Order: sequence, then structure tokens, then C-alpha cells
Amino acid sequence: MGDPRKSRKKWEGPGLPWIKELLLHEQELLGKYGLRNKKEIWLARTIVRKFRHMARSLLALPPAERMVREKQLISKLYKMGLLRSQNATIDDILGLTEEQLLERRLQTIVFKKGLAKTIYQARQLIVHGHIAIGGKRVTSPGYIVSKDEEDLIDYYPTSVFKTRPPTAQVTQSSQVTQGGEQNVQQA
Repeated sequence: MGDPRKSRKKWEGPGLPWIKELLLHEQELLGKYGLRNKKEIWLARTIVRKFRHMARSLLALPPAERMVREKQLISKLYKMGLLRSQNATIDDILGLTEEQLLERRLQTIVFKKGLAKTIYQARQLIVHGHIAIGGKRVTSPGYIVSKDEEDLIDYYPTSVFKTRPPTAQVTQSSQVTQGGEQNVQQA
């Protein structure tokens, strides 16, 4: 298995890195999903590539074994949230893209749920430990959220943002009251 202290690279970079269309597409994804660097795109691309490879290898199996393994793979991808229904086919698996996996990252879901104003703020809230899944703190923005965990995402119980979320807006009468607090209204 190898030495646990010597981890291996989990991603594979592009074969032809200087294609203009690919560079523009990667730059667009960096901005859209608030990614730190292109390795995060390459990691998502590698994970999706492995799932598509598994689906292609199922086509060579005998029909009885193929049906069993196909159901297992579809069930796994459905629980991850990559497939819309459990009645999906191998063609749906072969049609997966890295954008579908990037949509399942914790950073993206925190932003889409409205817990952060921007995608970059979502990343910062996660890294600083303000976001929890089911009460358990998660500090990795690249964590792939399953369908079951999606509804459990909230601020960490002891986080300062639990009572005053960053999406709260200060009202127009933002004069400081005698108690030293501002009037805050939920957005």
C-alpha cells in the first residue's frame, strides 16, 4: 500500500496545458466556483474521469454481473448528488462533467444556501471553522457533500455567525444606539 506519510498525488494535470480554449474554460471555472488554483479543477476532472472509466468497464462485463455493478455505481453517484435519479443509465454516468462535481463542493453549497454573501466568503467561513455539517465542524472547502448531508449544513453552534450571519444587512438607520449595537435586519 505504501507509506502513509508519503501521500500520492490525487489529480492528473492536462496533457496539453497550453490550449487557449482550455485555459479560458479553467479560468472561468476558477472565478465561478471560487477555487484557489487549477489543481482543484484537475482533481475534480480526475474524479469524474475515474467514474466514467468505471462505467465504460461495466460495458465489457457479462449481463448478470453488469446489472448488479451498474446499480451499485448509480446508487453511489446518486447518494453523492451527481445523478438526478436512481433510474439513471450508464449514458448519464458517461455524461458527467467536472462542473457537476464542483457544484457538490461544500464551498459552492454554502454560497448557494445563502450562508455567505460571495463564493470567496464561503471559502473563508469554511476554512475558519464557522461551518458545520450536522453539528460537526468541517474545514475543507473541497469536501464533497452528499444528498443526505446537504440539509444539515449550518453555522457551527459556537460560531459568532450563528446569531449574526454575514448575510445580515445593516438597515439605513445604521446609527449606533445607546447600547452600542446596530439595527440588523435579515436579508
